[in-house]
Amino acid sequence: MILDNVFKNIIYDPVSTIGLLVFYILLINLPISLVCVFTKKSSSFVRILTILVNFFIAVQLIFRWSISGHFPISNLYESLYFLVWGISLGQLLIEREYQSPIIPSIAIPIQLLTIAFACFVLPEDLKLSSNLVPALRSSWLIMHVSVVMLSYAALIIGSLLSASVLFINKNQPLQIRSSSSGIGGFKIANSYSLKNIMQPIEFSHSEELDTLSYRSILVGFVLLTLGLISGAVWANEAWGSWWSWDPKETWAFISWLFYAAYLHMRISKGWQGRRPALLATTGFFVVLICYIGVNFLGIGLHSYGWIFG
Repeated sequence: MILDNVFKNIIYDPVSTIGLLVFYILLINLPISLVCVFTKKSSSFVRILTILVNFFIAVQLIFRWSISGHFPISNLYESLYFLVWGISLGQLLIEREYQSPIIPSIAIPIQLLTIAFACFVLPEDLKLSSNLVPALRSSWLIMHVSVVMLSYAALIIGSLLSASVLFINKNQPLQIRSSSSGIGGFKIANSYSLKNIMQPIEFSHSEELDTLSYRSILVGFVLLTLGLISGAVWANEAWGSWWSWDPKETWAFISWLFYAAYLHMRISKGWQGRRPALLATTGFFVVLICYIGVNFLGIGLHSYGWIFG
């Protein structure tokens, strides 16, 4: 009987059903990932569940695309799932570089909270697919919005990794030896002799996470730059103005300046240790305000299809 109801729901409402399935998978995955942190062992089962989350969201978005006839990222419900798809993809890619139970333990809670917000907090009318407003009926929709959402995903992952750097060995001085360019180089200190430099270097968890955080933020910054450029071109095409300084555009620019300052401090000033990690951690809240916070204002050219409008 239960299986019959599940199959009926998949047939009549595949988007919501798959969305709930993703929520329950994450609900199972969260405690397992937290246990792995305490046991200090990575779990292949957590990785498999993350792959399933990424796959099912992709299937859900394809269903939504087929039903609505347009790329499924035109309202808050769709963009939340797209964001989680990007975060889960980023988690899987980072775990290929560095196997650590810390990575899924910081990514999965954000994914679960995001999906829970989409499933249980958003009003039903914002979950429904609707016809695009004239301004969104453009090929720029896929280019601009998807790139910006992927940049949010990369920046969020990078900021959370920086937060983990702050809490690992928090009672000990933190000196990052990897280079500010995030390429695994070695920062030479006066206490190291030539003989020591020639020997293989074993980087700590904090150093590995710091390098991965830098790389993720760098990718997110490049994507955000492309998103701002494509958005300006689209705005000129749709409204006859390259920039309107509405809340979404303003906070996107603030986010860009914030992470530009972070990268400048890392590359030009050679910041190491807790200072850049604290700066990047603060960036999580900047992105959160840009993505969700300004939508509560209900004003501006980007208000349609979101909290208000």
